[in-house]
Amino acid sequence: MSHRKFAALCCAGLPLSFSSFIVCAEEASDPHELAPVVVTANPLGNRVDDMVAPVVVVNRTDISDRAAGTLGETLAGIPGISTTNFGPNASRPIMRGLDADRIKIMQNGSGLLDVSALSPDHATPIDPLVIDQIDVVRGPAALLYGGSAVGGVINAIDNRIPKDAITGVSGRAEARVGGSDRQTSSAAVIESGDGVLSMHVDAFQRHSNDLRIPGDARSAQLRAQSPQADEANGTLPNSSGVASGGAVGASLNFDRGYAGVSFSGYNANYGTVAEQDVRIRMKSNRVDFASELRDVGPFIDALTLRYAHTEYTHNELEDGVVGTTFNTRGDEMSVEAKHATLALPFGDLSGVVGLQFRNAIVNAQGDESLLPDITTLSRAAYVYEELPLDRLKLSASTRVERTGVDSSGGGPIDPNTGAPRFGNAGSRAFTPVSSAFGVLYKFTEAWSSTLNLSHNERAPSYNELFANGPHPATGQYVIGDANLGVEKSNGIDWQVKWRGDRSSASVGAYYNRFRNYIGTFNTGNTRGEDGTLNPATDGLPEAVTRVVPANFYGVEAQGKWHVYEGVGDIDLRLKGDTVRAANRDTGEALPWIAPYHVGVGADYRLGDVGAKLDVIYAGKQTRVPANELPTDAYTLVNAMLAWRFAHAPNAEAFLKLNNLLNADARLATSVLKDIAPLGGRSALLGIRVDF
Repeated sequence: MSHRKFAALCCAGLPLSFSSFIVCAEEASDPHELAPVVVTANPLGNRVDDMVAPVVVVNRTDISDRAAGTLGETLAGIPGISTTNFGPNASRPIMRGLDADRIKIMQNGSGLLDVSALSPDHATPIDPLVIDQIDVVRGPAALLYGGSAVGGVINAIDNRIPKDAITGVSGRAEARVGGSDRQTSSAAVIESGDGVLSMHVDAFQRHSNDLRIPGDARSAQLRAQSPQADEANGTLPNSSGVASGGAVGASLNFDRGYAGVSFSGYNANYGTVAEQDVRIRMKSNRVDFASELRDVGPFIDALTLRYAHTEYTHNELEDGVVGTTFNTRGDEMSVEAKHATLALPFGDLSGVVGLQFRNAIVNAQGDESLLPDITTLSRAAYVYEELPLDRLKLSASTRVERTGVDSSGGGPIDPNTGAPRFGNAGSRAFTPVSSAFGVLYKFTEAWSSTLNLSHNERAPSYNELFANGPHPATGQYVIGDANLGVEKSNGIDWQVKWRGDRSSASVGAYYNRFRNYIGTFNTGNTRGEDGTLNPATDGLPEAVTRVVPANFYGVEAQGKWHVYEGVGDIDLRLKGDTVRAANRDTGEALPWIAPYHVGVGADYRLGDVGAKLDVIYAGKQTRVPANELPTDAYTLVNAMLAWRFAHAPNAEAFLKLNNLLNADARLATSVLKDIAPLGGRSALLGIRVDF
């Protein structure tokens, strides 16, 4: 789909920057606007209004309005979504308190095969400026994309392999300067085609300096607990970064489908913040192939194939010298068949069946390596079915997976045990089986409700099993547990949604009960870089992987109301969320859980001018485990102005004003919360053009 067609679908009749507010993206906000089609959450191609699973679709304009240097920062603020925030250059999304390997991050339906889930200092190789759409999915359809999708799925869609025929030339470009990180960034996308051969080219670059912060880098609590003679103030040391990349893709489009390939690369070099002399240099090269064939036969309506090969290198440098290198090489392939609709006595059943294969080799080298060489192989089969029954729609899915994790063992000698740090070579095998059931009921055209029940099983990741070593980038000594079993949980999700002509609202609640939640917990001990327990000097905090029974539950609400129409239009927005997570046996809170958030905002539109104002309040987070400090409440006030050029309606300039109160804001979800606040008061100027 060309960008011009995509914009027409998602932003019909509205100014370029104000098509819909991100947290209400699942409800069209204009009577002339088409509800977006969910690419990821529903293989049957349903509109978001007809989805059983909880879904948020973030269109390109919303992405541009919110775009930060990382995917996590870009999505943070949607109810239920927070971020790990390892400084301004590395950040993964957290969904409903769940992160790392419980969140499946994909690009065009295939996994990234990076190491961002291993540790919060590892960046995700996706730049938001070249993304067309982001689907955020929870519920039954999440099982289609991996057993690790317990918390949900985030799929970044960039059209690098055009699925729809392109005729002519179209594209877009964007440039930015400013912000609390004093960035300069730019991106461009160009697409062309003759109706049969479609081409896509994109490129981006980003350069940022050390982050400007409101005051001291270290929190008042940490300064009181551990005073230092020389405190960093005004800027966050070692938080600068550069990133660049791009892609070339092409596809052949024919009457019954398409087939295409793309080649992409991502390069970055950034400071880790936790250690002032440690930087990360990463490189990711990727090849994708995708094809779809429709009207295959009497029993199969469509057949889809996706394949991705990734080669990823990640160097952690201390004073310019490589201390640890992570190399990842892997392949992922899925084959999915949409079966013909089955006419049953009580309704028409439609659905898909699929197979997935994934092979990844992780090789960690260096004196400070925390992992042995590891090979992970997984194979899975899944089925997803829907049955509409007048106002009622039922959905169900099941996934069976077989995962093998092989460790080479070895490593340096542990001074505490006299044995190799990673033990002997060994293999673990797991067979997770997950299933989900969902119900959508439409009371009226305006009111509907959904209920989703799920049983989730997840094989432990290679780092949860075999990690054992220092990780200076996070300032921890990490220890896994090779005896872990399959993580099992049961969940329930309920939502009520209302949609008017130009207004919408939803409220929902969820509860996840883990029989054996796998987490990493600070023990209060320290270890030397050679593994010595509680050394006299220069020890790293010990972080141990262990299992606890746990509950996660919370509430999310959001709404948008068209309150004024006259000299311009005014929309009012409200949102809020809260999540609790605790060890069910002891009642102790789990680490890195967000506090409650309440937000209010307003949009104003008059001709070619638009404005936004947002006020977000985050409460205190005092429910923290032992060895973790609480975080204070804060209020963020952000604003945005945008204006189209009168003689160039496809060009728009914008000014983003962030943290106008210069608040000292620290995220409870970040392992760096006590040494790295969010950026201070700043202004960012940008321009974007569509053609």
